[in-house]
Amino acid sequence: MAITSVIRRNLERSFDLYAELAASLNGERLSSGLPNLPSNTIGQQLWCVVGARESYARAIQAGAWTGFACSLASADDPAAVREALSRSRAEVARVVAGIDRFTDAQSQLVCDLLEHEAAHHGQLIRYLYALRIDVPSGWKARYALD
Repeated sequence: MAITSVIRRNLERSFDLYAELAASLNGERLSSGLPNLPSNTIGQQLWCVVGARESYARAIQAGAWTGFACSLASADDPAAVREALSRSRAEVARVVAGIDRFTDAQSQLVCDLLEHEAAHHGQLIRYLYALRIDVPSGWKARYALD
């Protein structure tokens, strides 16, 4: 299997997990942080995911990092979060699909994006456990969670 197929499949798997999680969260849960610990909120975690996707899409297309920016205005609005995750997913997919052969720089940027997605998976799992929020079934299957 070509590396581009693996990259696309891994991106889609990550994107599916975020879509499943976002579908299960209301405004109260999005605005929840970890109790008695310095933390941001679940919504702010997802804001970072959206911003990274948007920023890495631009960078992959350019072949170099062009800076971070996020279009998501309200990380506490469930509909806005779901829409931003969907829109940023489509943008990354469009950019990646338009590349037949990745340069070394583009390959590194795609790997960095996948690493960022996975890092937030781990952080969000801790949030779900700490806040006693049901872990979505796809997350349970992917990460062998109870």
